[in-house]
Amino acid sequence: MPAPNGDRIRLGLRANLAQFTLLVVVNALVGGMLGQERTVLPLLAKEEFGLTGITVAMTFIVAFGLVKAVTNFVAGTLSDRLGRKPILVTGWLIGLPVPLLLIWAPVWGWVVFANVLLGINQGLTWSTTVIMKIDLAGPKQRGLAMGLNEAAGYMAVSVTALLTGYIAARTGLRPEPFYLGIAYAVLGLGLSTVAVRETRHYAAYEAANHQGADDALDEGLSTRDVFIQTSIAEPSLSAASQAGLVNNLNDGMAWGLLPLFFAAAGISVGRIGVLVAIYPAVWGLGQLVTGAWSDRVGRKRLIVAGMWVQAVAIGLIASGEEFAMWAWAMALLGVGTALVYPTLLAAVGDVAHPRWRASAVGVYRMWRDAGFAVGALLAGIIADVIDPPAAIWTVAFLTAASGTLVAVRMRETHPQALARSQ
Repeated sequence: MPAPNGDRIRLGLRANLAQFTLLVVVNALVGGMLGQERTVLPLLAKEEFGLTGITVAMTFIVAFGLVKAVTNFVAGTLSDRLGRKPILVTGWLIGLPVPLLLIWAPVWGWVVFANVLLGINQGLTWSTTVIMKIDLAGPKQRGLAMGLNEAAGYMAVSVTALLTGYIAARTGLRPEPFYLGIAYAVLGLGLSTVAVRETRHYAAYEAANHQGADDALDEGLSTRDVFIQTSIAEPSLSAASQAGLVNNLNDGMAWGLLPLFFAAAGISVGRIGVLVAIYPAVWGLGQLVTGAWSDRVGRKRLIVAGMWVQAVAIGLIASGEEFAMWAWAMALLGVGTALVYPTLLAAVGDVAHPRWRASAVGVYRMWRDAGFAVGALLAGIIADVIDPPAAIWTVAFLTAASGTLVAVRMRETHPQALARSQ
């Protein structure tokens, strides 16, 4: 089957190395757009806008999470219907105003609106880079592909969080830290428009040669059917969806509450930037190993272990009282998340048929990123009503429970690992 440019389609990372590498770079820029907020924005809410309630201060995460969740679903469906590249370019166009709004915001409502746009930007761009890498990689290297994709994104989150904390400590919370976001948005739009190529025909090629166990679910599913299968009906897909939601629930807590928690303990802005950066740095680097590892040993055991490691790390954060302890706990949280994050995406790719895989990825990412909003609201309300440690302990318990649910409900999804176990 030929590609639109006349080349014969070949699946795999080596066969598509140039485009795959380009998409890794683009996803790093996507992650950088998110990273510009991780250190600075929670502190900005308190110091420049005078927001004293933690729940109110975390409204920007609620707006971001809800919008990104819905946009993920839309992006997956539209990618199946219209192609991947138009959705990617549209996402970057919508992201262009975000750093400017954060720089010029006279009232908190501007910040919330900027995060509505950021949610759309992240939902469209990150979803399509995930789908495009799954298209190119084929079934044998799906875990490695997701590990490289998520590593690029979250290493960029980490580096940008560290840089913005460093800049803010020397120049103030605005405007200089957000100059990075302007550069990321312009470069991401340029590369996506000029250099990225469409990959939907790779999914069509894989579908034409697909051999799956679940023939009844192979094709002909409506958007409603895909939503039901991914959310409720198919045990492994629904287990992945709830685990993704809880994973980002604890990330929403880490994003919005932990900088305030550390600041209340007397940690400086610069050192808060270090703590905030450790978590996505370990998470990002770890995925270079864990994605490929899941191609060898299977998905389920890494997901269960990762959720439980996250729960332990969050408990250590709640009980810690000094920088060194928190630094180790944030690193451990990164290890747990690295075990889970690319593996969940790879598991969804294993189960979903290529004809509706992009839609299934969109539904999974909808549930996963709804966790940002749930985590921010839950942590904010408990922190305001009781105290921040109580909120952190609650998230630790929910994360442990989610891992247990995966252990009970999910089957092994990687074909080769499943064959070895039989």
